[in-house]
Amino acid sequence: MKVSNTKPGYSLLITTLKDFSLFLFLLLPILTFAQNKISGVVTDGNGVKLSGVEVFNRSTNTKLFTDTNGSFEIEQKKSASFDFVFFKEGYSIVEQNSISTGSTIKIVLVKINKLTEVIIKKQNQKLQAIHKLKDIEGTAIYAGKKTEVIAIDNLTVNKATNNARQIFAQVVGITINESSDGGLQLSIGGRGLDPNRTSNFNTRQNGYDISADVLGYPESYYAPPTEALDEIQVIRGAASLQYGTQFGGLVNFKLKSPTTKPFELVTRNTLGSYGLFTNFTSLSGTNGKFSYYTFFNYKKGDGFRPNSEFESKNYFANLNYKFNDKTALHFDYTYFNYLAQQGGGLTDAMFNENPRQSNRARNWFAVDWNLFALKLEHKFNNSADFSLQLFGLNASRKTVGFRSNRVSSIDTDGTVRDLIKGDFVNWGAEARYLKRYNLRGNSSAFLIGAKYYQSKNTGIQGPGSTGSDANFNLATTEFPSYANQSNYTFPNLNLAVFGENIFKITSNFSITPGFRFEKIKTQAKGSYRKINLDLAGNVILDDEQFENNIKDRDFVLLGVGLSYKPTNKIEMYGNVSQNYRSVTFNDIRTVSPSNVIDPDISDEKGFTSDIGVRGQLGNNVTFDASVYGLYYNDKIGEYETRNPNGAAAVVRYRSNIGTAVTYGFESMFDWSLSKTFFKDNENFTWNAFSNIAVTNSEYLKSDAPNIEGNKVEFVPLFNIKTGTGIGYKNFMTSLQLTYVSSQFTEANNSITDNNDNTYGIFGEIPSYYVADVSCSYKWKNWKLEAGVTNFTNHSYFTRRATGYPGPGIIPSDNRSFYTTLEFLF
Repeated sequence: MKVSNTKPGYSLLITTLKDFSLFLFLLLPILTFAQNKISGVVTDGNGVKLSGVEVFNRSTNTKLFTDTNGSFEIEQKKSASFDFVFFKEGYSIVEQNSISTGSTIKIVLVKINKLTEVIIKKQNQKLQAIHKLKDIEGTAIYAGKKTEVIAIDNLTVNKATNNARQIFAQVVGITINESSDGGLQLSIGGRGLDPNRTSNFNTRQNGYDISADVLGYPESYYAPPTEALDEIQVIRGAASLQYGTQFGGLVNFKLKSPTTKPFELVTRNTLGSYGLFTNFTSLSGTNGKFSYYTFFNYKKGDGFRPNSEFESKNYFANLNYKFNDKTALHFDYTYFNYLAQQGGGLTDAMFNENPRQSNRARNWFAVDWNLFALKLEHKFNNSADFSLQLFGLNASRKTVGFRSNRVSSIDTDGTVRDLIKGDFVNWGAEARYLKRYNLRGNSSAFLIGAKYYQSKNTGIQGPGSTGSDANFNLATTEFPSYANQSNYTFPNLNLAVFGENIFKITSNFSITPGFRFEKIKTQAKGSYRKINLDLAGNVILDDEQFENNIKDRDFVLLGVGLSYKPTNKIEMYGNVSQNYRSVTFNDIRTVSPSNVIDPDISDEKGFTSDIGVRGQLGNNVTFDASVYGLYYNDKIGEYETRNPNGAAAVVRYRSNIGTAVTYGFESMFDWSLSKTFFKDNENFTWNAFSNIAVTNSEYLKSDAPNIEGNKVEFVPLFNIKTGTGIGYKNFMTSLQLTYVSSQFTEANNSITDNNDNTYGIFGEIPSYYVADVSCSYKWKNWKLEAGVTNFTNHSYFTRRATGYPGPGIIPSDNRSFYTTLEFLF
């Protein structure tokens, strides 16, 4: 029986089937796409939806936050499974593994009202299983780079005096210039880079520059107090593509964020040896869209040597306004002021006789620092981020004192002192745009950015007063024929464009090439006096020399990083990046009796490279082991020679010495002994770490006499730090041992000062060891900390200074004690 297709019922059926087929056709991509999503909601134990919960995808090293309804949604191009960590301050951490696309999950975070210190440490360590930066952080890319993150809250150390030896104990290869000024300045280097005022790193606070002048005078006279820090980020030489041209890389001090509570007060008071007193007080809170964090830090002490007193004041304010979930504005202001008396340096004979002595009572150093920063952050969508940071500096440093290169000479009261004053006025802007995208089903990212920076700094040198006080006024009228007189301005301009791209070739292998275009214009405008005296002290030549020295150059730096992750817990990485160091005009024109600078000194070029493996072995051991190399062309360094300016004195001569290479092996292991042997005891923690750097170096060629084949200065063969930390409930203690083998201070590789009764500026830094112990106990809102630094009372030094605070050997502190009482409200 044949059915007619003209019947109304049949036509209606066919039309309905066509419409339904079209509906299925339209719905199919939506259903397929929905199957590649992971969504969910996060609540507390009472069912209240939690906003701002960090959802960290450990499989892809990416993160997002729940919205105001506690919801989140993650989109993927293809089906897969992922491991997640859910974290919010004040709540327990929840891990969810092997969550497949297409899943909808519900996460419950339990509120913890009374967090013991042990629990806090466990939470933080669990969230940061290995101490490195994620591949993408905000609008920055770190894939394939050697990165190290110091989580300050996890340290039991002397934070009140910014004890760099303890704070940077787990950062490999770091060398330190130690001083007794309460940690007012940070001087770290590594891999053959001079530690003096961290001038070979790009130094930042919350992502913006804090040094005097990143081009003309990249020295950091200001270091934020450790008590205010959340973490310190160290990115090695490959950071030159995003943060500047420096061989050292980046050191970024990340200050604490505002608490989510309406109000929080923290006050810490520290008493220590040699008249040390410090106070750190912070206020923090969040009210709706507005949040703030501010602190005041006061330090005062006498130093362990005579003539070494210091006093400082440091104020900081961070104000934030969150317009919505996508846009936020942040403002920072930093004020830092200190005055320090400097006991001067010692000769080798003086140090061996009594390292605590001082024969300089009229040397003073003062710093006044004002930092400003305004940052706009905007998220276009879940895959595109933009940031714009404006920053500026208005600062000064002043020094006055008796600086004869004959260190053993007695400073006679009533004689002229040398005065140097520098004013730093600069500002800049840095914009970054980061876009995440999918490449063959894998998440990749592209970063493009630009930086504008300009400065107009000044430098004055001349006669200081004959008194013994901290008088920083010129005494030109009284001493018109003083030999060291100059007056300069340093207008510097820098324009940079940089970019990087993570190409995720497979789910576990990525390539990250990058570039940086630099336009640098440095200038020195001013004059200096050329004055000669006869044997009777009469002026026989007084000639004022005028200069307008301009260096204008542009160049491109290239680099590439590789990352291979065979498992979620192991990563093999490698990178190579070009570097560049601009010569500083301030150094050229400042005259020092102990140090002479080649007037033809030029820029330094080269590259850095790392190859390593890092990750976790089980849940108990975190490690990072790598080999590295630094290659320098026209390396700037110092060597001992007769004064080329005609004076009879022997000086340290600073010039482009030649081609040099530094290479070595670095390893960091952290073993949780409590997880290995006492896993059932939640109240007990015990870990041990080993930080070993073995470094070699050589000058491959040099036009300077007797340099080729020598070792590079500031490169100890062995740099070893090891320690252990033990905790039970709210009690924590740590023990740290440091050993650094001998290192040369100039390219001649002098072992000892041939005139050990006269100078103290030549020769090596002998090997040394030092041991520190610290402990803390927390009870309710109170916390008590105490410790002994250098408890073996070993006499050693880490620096032979050619200028301030010397010249000569600068001894490190003897045994000292400290105790800190903290109250949280």
